[in-house]
Amino acid sequence: MKKIINVSKAATTTDIGLLVARLGIAALMLTHGIPKMIMLFSGAPVQFPPVMGLSAELSLGLAVFAEVFCSVLILVGFATRVATIPLIITMLVAVLLIHGADPLAKQEPALQYLLVYVVLLFAGSGKFSIDYLLQGKMTRNNNNRKAVPDPTFAIYQ
Repeated sequence: MKKIINVSKAATTTDIGLLVARLGIAALMLTHGIPKMIMLFSGAPVQFPPVMGLSAELSLGLAVFAEVFCSVLILVGFATRVATIPLIITMLVAVLLIHGADPLAKQEPALQYLLVYVVLLFAGSGKFSIDYLLQGKMTRNNNNRKAVPDPTFAIYQ
């Protein structure tokens, strides 16, 4: 019983939770983004709402960028925090502009995506990601460097 209500911040379980959230949300968003990408590149007339004075084609292109490209980045855990920003903007547009007059039931899926993206923005990608691997390499490279005196200071001595 004690393990069930334990609130310790064990790094491994948190990282596994972030991995599951990343993989799940990215895979689910790809199911929305891939059909939009097919629509964008099909050559047929674009049936997509123009948003904030942008053309329908540009609005669709931005949605495809966020929902496909950024979702793939989140899936592999590369530049996760940066990749969530276009997705957060896309979900805010969906909630406030596209479904602004609709009932909550229509807005709810975009709100749920938005919630997970905000969590990933603040929490990051976790240990099981490319971000973590790159961060480890950069830290090791910075620790292995020896302090080299700056030659520009020699002229002031």
